[in-house]
Amino acid sequence: MSYSEEKIKKMLPKTYLRKHVANEISVAVTHFKHLVPVMDKYVYNDGTTKDLMSLTGTIQVKYTDKSYNIPVCLWLEESYPQTPPICYVRPTREMMVVRGKFVSTNGEVILPYLDEWKNGECDLVSLLQVMSVMFGDFPPVCMRPHPEPELSSCWLQFHQKRARVLSNSDGEMYLCLPKEDGQPFQQEHETTC
Repeated sequence: MSYSEEKIKKMLPKTYLRKHVANEISVAVTHFKHLVPVMDKYVYNDGTTKDLMSLTGTIQVKYTDKSYNIPVCLWLEESYPQTPPICYVRPTREMMVVRGKFVSTNGEVILPYLDEWKNGECDLVSLLQVMSVMFGDFPPVCMRPHPEPELSSCWLQFHQKRARVLSNSDGEMYLCLPKEDGQPFQQEHETTC
């Protein structure tokens, strides 16, 4: 979907510097095609919420000569561009945040570019370019490890409690199944594998 500057401007409440912010967002989504502007509720650390403009989606990152799409969300407060965006890495269900040099445990992005933000010198495109480079050097997410499948079948649980795997002195493995009376079968009824 294409987002013209005029369309973005209409999305913004009048409390924003609408012309400036709409222009920056328009330029950013032109360079980073997998980001979209969205008005949504932002929840501050103290629990208060506010409708803020955000850029949500993915940015492309080069890591070990391969391209990866890192899910991010940049929140623009009404004081933007006087104040920097509040940026987060937003992992999918298959991913988890990797706490590191530029990302906190909750996914908040912590970059010198944000700490040293200066109105008139810093902008969204430059910020996204810095994020792309830094995340290429220090990936902020990784795939969740797949847990071993649990043996949850009733049949398996029942038979695992009753059956025993044994080995003889030659190293052969065999399964010992108890009879209904709980006693093991005699030697001639055992099967080796």
